Amino acid sequence: MSDFRRELAAQLRVDSIRAAAAAGSGHPTSSMSAADLMAVLLDGHLRLRYDRPDDPANDHLVFSKGHASPLYYAMLKAAGAVSDDELLGFRTFGSRLEGHPTPRIPPTDVATGSLGQGLPVAVGLALAGKRLDRLPYRVWVLCGDSEMAEGSMWEAIQHAGWAGLDNLVAIIDVNRLGQTRETMLGWDVDGYAERLRAFGWHTVVVDGHDVDAVDRAYAEAEGADRPAAVVARTEKGHGVAVVEDKPGKHGKPLDDPRAAIAELGGERDLAVSVAAPADGTPYRFPPGSADPPTWRVGEEVATRKAYGVALAALGARDGAVVALDGEVSNSTHSELFAEAHPERYFEMFIAEQLMLAAAVGMQARGWKPFASTFGAFWSRAADFVRMAAVSRADLRLCGSHAGVSIGEDGPSQMALEDLAFFRAVHGSTVLHPSDANQTAQLVRAMAEVPGISYLRTLRGATKVRTPADEHVRVGGSRVVREGDDLAIVACGITVDEADAAAELLAAQGVRARVVDCYSVKPIDVDTLVAAARETAGLIVVEDHWPQGGLGEAVLAALAEADVQATVRHLAVRDMPVSGKPAELLAAAGIDAEAIAAAARVIIGRTG
Repeated sequence: MSDFRRELAAQLRVDSIRAAAAAGSGHPTSSMSAADLMAVLLDGHLRLRYDRPDDPANDHLVFSKGHASPLYYAMLKAAGAVSDDELLGFRTFGSRLEGHPTPRIPPTDVATGSLGQGLPVAVGLALAGKRLDRLPYRVWVLCGDSEMAEGSMWEAIQHAGWAGLDNLVAIIDVNRLGQTRETMLGWDVDGYAERLRAFGWHTVVVDGHDVDAVDRAYAEAEGADRPAAVVARTEKGHGVAVVEDKPGKHGKPLDDPRAAIAELGGERDLAVSVAAPADGTPYRFPPGSADPPTWRVGEEVATRKAYGVALAALGARDGAVVALDGEVSNSTHSELFAEAHPERYFEMFIAEQLMLAAAVGMQARGWKPFASTFGAFWSRAADFVRMAAVSRADLRLCGSHAGVSIGEDGPSQMALEDLAFFRAVHGSTVLHPSDANQTAQLVRAMAEVPGISYLRTLRGATKVRTPADEHVRVGGSRVVREGDDLAIVACGITVDEADAAAELLAAQGVRARVVDCYSVKPIDVDTLVAAARETAGLIVVEDHWPQGGLGEAVLAALAEADVQATVRHLAVRDMPVSGKPAELLAAAGIDAEAIAAAARVIIGRTG
């Protein structure tokens, strides 16, 4: 067995070198350091049906050090999941074997390559295994030592220890060398182990090139009653003298791959019969019944409260819905879901990167995660959202406390960039309802929307204008009042201000159309084009910076439709301070008075 595993490790190294050489790029030396670790895993500890990658009982393997993709693909070849020809198509246009792994190649759960993300995603997979699927699969994660400098790794390590995730094993490849220099701890494997133990992990320090020692370490990790870490001392480029433990060799093919392959004993054609897991069926929470919440027209309700009520009702009807929150659930009102469905609620504490990554892990297992925090704090997880799109993940995110209208808490709590960011995410849906009935319908719609959807909610109460039986849809809008002199386009809190401005203008004989663009992406192009053609001009008003929000969405829609129109854009342009919501809306020039003044300019009146 030991001899076979050594030969398999040599094959994984050789194939990593071959793949990078064929591509003319890649990270073979980072792959070579972990080859023994992966050979032992593949041949003795992983339980995964590569011919049935969707089997719910399968173990999960996450390459957090995604740049070691040549090694990952070499493993797929050894397991019979890809051919040698496909392996040598690494990094070519159209190949499933991209520069860093993505779910385009089964059984890959998520895209990695942005360091610090694989272990947090694995926490989500492990939570799903224990609390949702209720299956005994194990989640294995190959981590690089360089990424141990990322704070998100320690968010994951802390949470896993707190949650007692004994189905999670992190394999830390301590090869000492980063991209440009030695890592902070170098080969101080005990230093890594001590830190991990402080967070409640079982740790095993091992020579990462001793296959028998690695085998024993894995067995010990599998028997632990807590998350386990195998901290392995390795050499970057191990097995080839010209690159072994040499700086400056990161991220490039070997200069003489033929000589390197000869030094490793030549090409091999070993195949591994990876062990299969025991059959298992994931648990499913039985659906119940709950009427969708509704509110009477004229009621004053905060959309954040409506989000919580609607999410709890959705959870009653759909057992696949789960909720995560960043320890602000009494502000986002996801606490209502937690009270109704405690088995499907996950407190992620003040760790937004981990929360987003855990949601990605859960959706990879077929669950429907809704994750919430203040809209401003999603910016901390921006790269995780970006990578979730690369993973083709289906996520539903809620950001509360939007804009200056939150009032006295001040600009550190005000989401003013969120629309711009989420609009820029590939395949995203961006929603900003103005009242409770819109919110409730959009929450239901989000459960079935593919990709990443974002719902922006408000701290303060707004008047319910949308009748409960009026259809609200992704890509839709609502004409709050008709008018043919000009149109005011708004979303969220500025719908109230736009309607109030229309009242002021009506007293002066100006008929303003008010359009509630609750769907910012996709936007209702037909309604905007009609407003542009049928009135003297548009005023777009939003509680957001001028860049990237509703205003630019409207302008892009009109440009795409080849419609010329006079457009005045009102947005927050100066850094806000603390104050009452009305004071802040006025100071930003986005309240009713400011809208009415802009309207008079468009129609040429000064009264």
